[in-house]
Amino acid sequence: MSIYWDNGASRIIPMRLAWASPTRPSPPRRGQGRNNASSCHNYADGNDLDGSIRRGWLRSRAIFAALIFALSGLNAFAETGAPAAPTTGQADFAKRAEKAYQAAKTRFDAQTNNADAAWRFGVACYDWADFATSSRQREEIAQRGIAACQMVVRQDPKSTPGHYYLGMNLAQLAQTKMLGALKIVDQMEGEFTVALGLDASFDFGGPDRNLGLLYRDAPGWPMSIGSRSKARQHLQQALKFAPDYPENALNLIEAELKWGDRTGAVGDLKALDELWAKAREKFIGEEWASSWADWDKRRETVKKKISEPVGIRPNGRQ
Repeated sequence: MSIYWDNGASRIIPMRLAWASPTRPSPPRRGQGRNNASSCHNYADGNDLDGSIRRGWLRSRAIFAALIFALSGLNAFAETGAPAAPTTGQADFAKRAEKAYQAAKTRFDAQTNNADAAWRFGVACYDWADFATSSRQREEIAQRGIAACQMVVRQDPKSTPGHYYLGMNLAQLAQTKMLGALKIVDQMEGEFTVALGLDASFDFGGPDRNLGLLYRDAPGWPMSIGSRSKARQHLQQALKFAPDYPENALNLIEAELKWGDRTGAVGDLKALDELWAKAREKFIGEEWASSWADWDKRRETVKKKISEPVGIRPNGRQ
């Protein structure tokens, strides 16, 4: 789960506007949340509950791209009132997301005080909201996920999945706002910071990955919290926690290319290429299909960029 703009997919979120945006409440520290984190690791490793699907690139990427819209005063539904029609493959993924949402909702409705059912419902809300056909629908779904995860963190302030998926659903909500997104961005940064303090390895280094992407793409001070140094630190740390998770390496390589660090990008791409076959064997099954479609495309894109002669622009000028 992470952020990347312009992935070429026919999603409602054009991924590479000038912005992205982050978040932040005050973090509790590590403690009894370890049990919750452990149960969530099962989910992150692909053992999804009640048919829940693997979000892969959706988890961290589409959501933060949503903030680009919100903070730049744009709206994903402003032109037509609905996102672009999905491709056949994406339509299938949307159906699985809706099915997972309904299953998680049924369980949560029957066990409203069950923290495990609550945060898993929060996951399903995040995933399903990404396929919303209107801003209003996205907001409604996100609010349900936010409420469920808020219940979790009230019961256990040290719940890693509670804070982590609260941040995700806040990002969905931010996509439906304009100036109000700035406040939500701070909340998001806070939730991911809390999750980082509780279990940095959660979701393949997810807390560091999400913070790194936020700092990478957010405007800098005084407009927002963008910071190249913080972005590099968090993206490198996410890769350290899960070096064989392609998303982490791709995020860092894309950042290095954005920053003009060609040497770093070449080295990290070489390491990724060496791990690619191993990752193919580890992240298998239908739940990873959309992730691999995304990762394959992004890998080819960075290879192409790296292979371009230094100093040559796309139009052939120096």
